[in-house]
Amino acid sequence: MSVLESAQALAFVLLVVFLSYILVILVPFLRRKPDPEGDPSAFSWHVFVPCRDEEVVIGKTLELLRGKFPGAHVWVVDDDSDDDTAALVEAAADRDSMVHLVRRRRPLARTGKGDALNAAYRTLDRWLPPGVDRSSVIVLVVDADGHLADNAFRQAAGPLAFGDPEVGAAQTAVWMSNLDDPDLVGGRGRDRIKRAFGRYLVLMQDMEFRTTIAAMQSLRRHTLTVGLGGNGQFTRLSALDVIARTSGQPWHGALLEDYELAIHIMLGGYKTVYMHDTHVAQEALPDVRRLLTQRTRWCHGGMQCSTYLKRIFESPYFSNVGAIESSYFLIQPFIQIIGLVLWPTLFVTMVAQGSLTMGSFQAWITEAWYIIPLIFATGVLPFALWGVVYRRQVTPEKNFLLGVGWGLGYWIYMYQNYVTVLRATYRLITGRQGWAKTRRNHENDANLLAKEA
Repeated sequence: MSVLESAQALAFVLLVVFLSYILVILVPFLRRKPDPEGDPSAFSWHVFVPCRDEEVVIGKTLELLRGKFPGAHVWVVDDDSDDDTAALVEAAADRDSMVHLVRRRRPLARTGKGDALNAAYRTLDRWLPPGVDRSSVIVLVVDADGHLADNAFRQAAGPLAFGDPEVGAAQTAVWMSNLDDPDLVGGRGRDRIKRAFGRYLVLMQDMEFRTTIAAMQSLRRHTLTVGLGGNGQFTRLSALDVIARTSGQPWHGALLEDYELAIHIMLGGYKTVYMHDTHVAQEALPDVRRLLTQRTRWCHGGMQCSTYLKRIFESPYFSNVGAIESSYFLIQPFIQIIGLVLWPTLFVTMVAQGSLTMGSFQAWITEAWYIIPLIFATGVLPFALWGVVYRRQVTPEKNFLLGVGWGLGYWIYMYQNYVTVLRATYRLITGRQGWAKTRRNHENDANLLAKEA
């Protein structure tokens, strides 16, 4: 078999696997039924909020958490902020005994989100009285801009979540909170175009989390390999204890510390579950540069987690199908790198050979017209269909054709994955491990107002 034939065979296998995966995640997502709720009073709740320069959003987040969930303790980890984050939390703690400030100082601070969460875990461990039933203590991780749905604790207490003693962690759905941001409306000239593009990015991120990622998580409910996110992540304290005893601390050094935690929980013999019927809302990024920075960190972290593949396949707690699902997710960035070289090469080779055989490009395309709908069916439709799904699931009152348009926009949006995987690969090869915090949307505005004051 020639090199070209081998490349064609590889491309065919990758294409079949990808299209099969889309079908496999779509079906259970569309057929899922609502989950039952439980009694939150059966558990004690502790919310970890890691913060670094979050004065813009932390006040509102504390207000919502304490208002919606008055029985929950809130542990804010200040990662040596340069702004007034710590002062705001300290003032809130003085007024409310259920709010606690965990302070970190450089050089031990600013070493990653996982280290900040480990600091909160150690503080909670010292604070809890001896003899407490740690299996009934639930730890929730919420970002500084995270706004939980009112039913979050009821869903987490349900029989399919922590009502099942085998469940060690649960992840909520994720929505974007700034779909109707007034700052992304209006303007003139270039500013108007910039704001319209910002609205497009926000919509695409909401669509991504509420369709594609939600569908992946729905499949993982069946393979028992649900991944955890950094926002809306519930864990049983006893499960964190198991990881700490076997691996030193619950959270580890990967840039995708949330998914890494999920792996450790599953390796520890616990189940992870996905709760689609509740959610946490967070800010979407209307800026390409910040979006690429965020996604590069996520992709880099996923590549780091691929080192767990051997342990996953050796573990008695992963089923065969679960190990396959996890491995597909972990090697996806490497498949994308192969695709960056493979697909353009095969396309150019196909066009060149066809043109030479038929005498011209025009003659070849006339003869091989079916290539165009085939490319659409395999390269565009698997992404564009999520626009129709999003309209059906989220905004059924909207016009069907609008959903089609959203889907085409989503297809274009997904090309950012190729940019981020290249950047992540470069960081992986060069050994860069720095954790880049994503700047909040109104952070610059707050800093400007502070200076004017």
